[in-house]
Amino acid sequence: MNISGNDVGFGVGATVNHQRMLHSDGSSNVKRVGLPFFRTSDNYNSLITMSWGKFLLIVVTGYLIINILFATTYVIIGVEHLNGISGTTPTGKFLDAFFFSAQTISTVGYGHISPKGTLTSFVAAFESMLGLLAFALATGLLYGRFSRPSAKILYSSNMLIAPYQDGKALMFRLTNYRKNQLIEIEAQLLLTLNVMENGKSMRKYFSLELERKKINLLMLNWTVVHPISAESPFSNLTEEDLKRGEAEILVLIKAFDDTFSQTVHSRTSYQHDQIIWDAKFQPMYAPDEEGITTLDLSKINDYQKLK
Repeated sequence: MNISGNDVGFGVGATVNHQRMLHSDGSSNVKRVGLPFFRTSDNYNSLITMSWGKFLLIVVTGYLIINILFATTYVIIGVEHLNGISGTTPTGKFLDAFFFSAQTISTVGYGHISPKGTLTSFVAAFESMLGLLAFALATGLLYGRFSRPSAKILYSSNMLIAPYQDGKALMFRLTNYRKNQLIEIEAQLLLTLNVMENGKSMRKYFSLELERKKINLLMLNWTVVHPISAESPFSNLTEEDLKRGEAEILVLIKAFDDTFSQTVHSRTSYQHDQIIWDAKFQPMYAPDEEGITTLDLSKINDYQKLK
């Protein structure tokens, strides 16, 4: 049994209520408190790592709010200070001011509406300057999102304890979800387990030795195998022991992305109830009619119970 150490960054306190340490998407299950409500230190990181849907919603919402605020300002100043206004109702005048704001902030300036007077011209000039800065910021964020190297590793939903050589092994499989090339892929597995020590429940970490820690190319799928030998932490553990100890297996993957020429990382974890005993994976790839190897990513979770 190879003990990795008393702490790998999550502390040694025992987990409770079946809470996992890592979510399946690799994010840590840690709630941070004591931070000020308004803080700017994480803004850039949040904007380039959030989902595309949320990012676009923020951009569109911010664009609408800014134009509504400036349109309201023009209405307060007086729409008579905007040449070319055609609206006669309050709604029509506001819409004219809104679209003038949209043309000004984007520096398009169609010209059929123009500011008249010092105050209106000053507001329009300030808005055009703000628009240049805002669009430059949005462009930088878009570039940051597209240029940020990341690994899109697809993991099997379950780990299996399957026959291996003359014994058994713990295994799961992964594949590259994208079409890019990942080379020099390395895997590391850690078992975390609640154990009693000096009458106190603590979290222990055990490094799981792998049949193969590294592969050169991830062209198909890779079944990561931990042989359950006499030295393995699993050699004396039963399904009930894993459940009682709220076991979790942390998966750490490192690879070199040939497209970005940078190292990328991926993480996930499996809890004790995601381990299927006495089962084996079904093949994911086979040659087609022309003899070309075909990898079916939809089969990554397919397994067969042995008994």
